[in-house]
Amino acid sequence: MIDESKWEPIYRERFDRFRSELQWLYGELYHGDEQAFDYFCEMLHRCYTERRRSLRELDEAREVVPDWYKDGSLTGMLMYTQCFAGTLEGIRSHLDYVGECGVNYIHLMPLLQSPAGRSDGGYAVSDYRAVEPSLGSMEDLEALADDCHARGMSVCLDFVMNHTSEDHEWARRARAGEREYQSRYFFFDNWDIPNQFEQTVPQVFPQTAPGNFTWCEEAGKVVMTTFYPYQWDLNYGNPTVFNDMTENMLYLCNRGVDVVRLDATPYIWKSLGTTCRNLPQVHTLVRIMRMACEIVCPGTLLLGEVVMEPSKVVPYFGTVDKPECNMLYNVTTMASTWHTVATHDVRLLKHQLGTVFALPREYTFLNYLRCHDDIGWGLDYDFLKQFGMEEVAHKRFLNDYFRGFVYGGDARGELYNDDPRLGDARLCGTTASLCGIEAAEFEQNAQKLDAAIRLDVMLHAFLFTQSGIPVLYSGDEIGFLNDYGYHEDPLKRDDSRYIHRGNLPWEEAEKRRNPKTRQGRIFSAIRQMESLREKHPVFHGSADIWLVETWNDHVLGIGRYYQGEKLIALFNFNNYDETAWIDEHEDYVDLMTGEARAARAVGIPANGFVWLLTDFRGKPAGIAPAAEAGDKPEEAKKPTRRRAGKQT
Repeated sequence: MIDESKWEPIYRERFDRFRSELQWLYGELYHGDEQAFDYFCEMLHRCYTERRRSLRELDEAREVVPDWYKDGSLTGMLMYTQCFAGTLEGIRSHLDYVGECGVNYIHLMPLLQSPAGRSDGGYAVSDYRAVEPSLGSMEDLEALADDCHARGMSVCLDFVMNHTSEDHEWARRARAGEREYQSRYFFFDNWDIPNQFEQTVPQVFPQTAPGNFTWCEEAGKVVMTTFYPYQWDLNYGNPTVFNDMTENMLYLCNRGVDVVRLDATPYIWKSLGTTCRNLPQVHTLVRIMRMACEIVCPGTLLLGEVVMEPSKVVPYFGTVDKPECNMLYNVTTMASTWHTVATHDVRLLKHQLGTVFALPREYTFLNYLRCHDDIGWGLDYDFLKQFGMEEVAHKRFLNDYFRGFVYGGDARGELYNDDPRLGDARLCGTTASLCGIEAAEFEQNAQKLDAAIRLDVMLHAFLFTQSGIPVLYSGDEIGFLNDYGYHEDPLKRDDSRYIHRGNLPWEEAEKRRNPKTRQGRIFSAIRQMESLREKHPVFHGSADIWLVETWNDHVLGIGRYYQGEKLIALFNFNNYDETAWIDEHEDYVDLMTGEARAARAVGIPANGFVWLLTDFRGKPAGIAPAAEAGDKPEEAKKPTRRRAGKQT
């Protein structure tokens, strides 16, 4: 029985809110195992009592405004600790820079203890309670989180829950033959059952890590390894695994982590005869984890990593009454965006955005142009077939385009996990290099550089126009280029994703204040857009959002409306000047210049964009751009001409 005699009133109120559902779901999943459920409940209270006062106060403040993360004020930055500043203490010393970037949400890539050379970039955790020593300590993580909270910043951390490292204590004891710990993974005496799994379970890395199982010589058994042989899949059918992993997650929350990124969420439940993806039990597990956070640390958010098409992504939000993840990645829009850059045709992007825009506004996506991972071309090929685009041939074209293998192509990227037989390679590279900035600077071609920077800025404007939370990849704020040095590192050279995981060149970051440099031009443009997004309610996550017909397949049009403000955003994906054939009758202001501009037959330069705003409240709509790249938004000049919008 659960001892509730020492429960605090606020904890009891939170627990009672979910008691019935929690008990029912847990009992259904684990066949009425009351002992395991009692332990789970006692663990939740223990984690609550260990939560520091400052974090409890933050919880209470966020409970008052539960949708605090949806108001359009958050801008994220994703970073590897070692690449950004070497250590966690180094990140603390650069928080002024992070703030100057307009960022108030930092996503720290995996930093828990992992074996060198067998970690997949930190995604093979050997100790969930320890930071990789070369990066710092758990105390350093707490100190960083405290500093971030004092600055109004939130901290996101990956929680690798599908598997552990083969060096984790559980794995070591399993290898030694302890059946209790073998039951925490998927061990088999021979290949009979693994071979049955292989008939229905897709391979994640068919070239670099084929198959879903690995022979463990020490144990004399076969173990499930969906990703890499050194990453052993956890058996969430064992309640001990779920109890202990949930406690590990809450331990990180109690160190000050505000957002927990649930890595590889769709994979965490395995069942013979299925694909072992997106099974119903996965949603039960995530729902219970959401309730655990609501009880112990309600200021914490769950971010689901679900890298799949919208039909499989959306269910991870749960329902309004029974939510699962607070946020999900908008991976389909990311891939469709780069497809549009290559084809100069916005029809697929419009088709995909139409699906996203139709979703309930309660759903919050993290939007991004680039991240630590590759670009997978998981596009809607049934839709593309009507334009004569077949899957294998089109993937080959996209990869050729972004490697600069087409005539006049200036993008610079590399293939990842190439499968010549299936034509299913993915792509790596930084935003700037994929936009052509690297090639233009190498050629010292000023005209090409102008066009490439304009494309880079336009893509960021598109990022900021979408509803949700925009996340920059560290270095994109200064146009960081590909780092080819990984080819010389024996631990990295087989993984082309390291091309965009280079160390941030701080000497280049210093150039952000010079408006004549590539760094200064991109930095000031992004900073201006962030300031406008923060200033105007039309960028709020609850805004109405729709597609605007431009009658031009090269120009994407997006409309937004909220609290009396209406925005018409136009993006030209062509290498030539184009016209958006729209006819809006209100009085508009160009947000980037602060000048009045008609929203009729709008001309847009090659790879450029326009943000047009009208304000039905009768207030001035815009601000003029900063005079210099280093100017702060409040130092921007006032518009030379402003016109109040009129009600129609």
